[in-house]
Amino acid sequence: MTVDVGAKSGNGGVDVTQRNHRRGLPRRQLLRRAGLAAASGVAAPAILKYRGALAQDKPATLTVRSWDGVWLESLRRGVSEPFSDATGIPILHTVTQDIETVPEILDAVEHGRVPPIHVDWNTAINITMLALRGATEDLSDLAGLDALLPIARPTGFDAWPFVNTYAYVFALAYREDAFADGPPDSWRALANPAVRDRIALFQDGGGFYSAAQVTGGGTLAEMPDNMDPCWSFMAEVAANGARLGQDPDMTEWLSNGDVDACCTITSDARAARQDGAPVAWTIPQEGAEVATDGMCIPVGLPENERYWAARYIETALSPQSQQVWCDGLGLPPVYPGLTPPADLVDDPTYPTQEADFQPLLSLPTPMVAEHKDAWLARYQEIMSAG
Repeated sequence: MTVDVGAKSGNGGVDVTQRNHRRGLPRRQLLRRAGLAAASGVAAPAILKYRGALAQDKPATLTVRSWDGVWLESLRRGVSEPFSDATGIPILHTVTQDIETVPEILDAVEHGRVPPIHVDWNTAINITMLALRGATEDLSDLAGLDALLPIARPTGFDAWPFVNTYAYVFALAYREDAFADGPPDSWRALANPAVRDRIALFQDGGGFYSAAQVTGGGTLAEMPDNMDPCWSFMAEVAANGARLGQDPDMTEWLSNGDVDACCTITSDARAARQDGAPVAWTIPQEGAEVATDGMCIPVGLPENERYWAARYIETALSPQSQQVWCDGLGLPPVYPGLTPPADLVDDPTYPTQEADFQPLLSLPTPMVAEHKDAWLARYQEIMSAG
């Protein structure tokens, strides 16, 4: 069932949102508790100066896939409204579960149909699944790519089949009243009997595979061929009574004191702290995993629509849009040197320069996309065995 909600945009553009499904991964819903950026508008980026025949052939609308809640509102304020103000092109935001666009786009490509959306804003892993099938346009011609942090470039590709738009870190979050001597310095804190039955991981193991590999004595270079260190340490954590959940669970458990430590994205722990709980987070000595979301353009669009979809992504990557959009999400942008939210200044989980990413663990998205189903099956087997 589709519900259309109209809201006026600049220059008379109409911003219509289609809500087809609620967000499949609840961290998108969770972040509405963190609030939106104070800024209500953003200046039109300088890159929005269009010339040529394609620039004159504007589509009636552009369709952008989005998550709901604060994710949609931040995108609208930071990217869509400035784009519409500068171009007069309304943006149709279609809210779906992120994984749904993968088979929809692949099916359109296979049967030679025009794809259902112009811009897919999605997890880097989901977009990689499209890119590996040749279903995304090369974005190497986007203006401003050379100004971005290296993490903006997809790993494992020679070209730019998509562009990463911001990052997020899976930190070791903890209750300060349970760690009176200071923050835990190792992921091995999750295997400490002192916190037995009071630890948590994500339902799908998100953010923990690389940390477990290193903590178990292995290296990222050994993945995926030798993941015995990963599985071994995961078994230790499972035996210590790890509960499994999703983002809202992490925030609730930390807020209520149901868990003392967990592997979660900083935004989950931040929401618990904003609720007044004595919660903090740290990057252990083994490192912490960094992941990204990004944007791509599916292949098969009419040429003028592809042109304007590319201009939309350029807007999303501009410093003005990145500041407002990422402030609303509380996540680090890919444009360097922007101002973090006040409570995240100098926070190692909010990297703003290339050097800030050095302590973080990163896995090539093509490798993760290829092996994620097998990894999940093994993870679930280990966790169920306890």
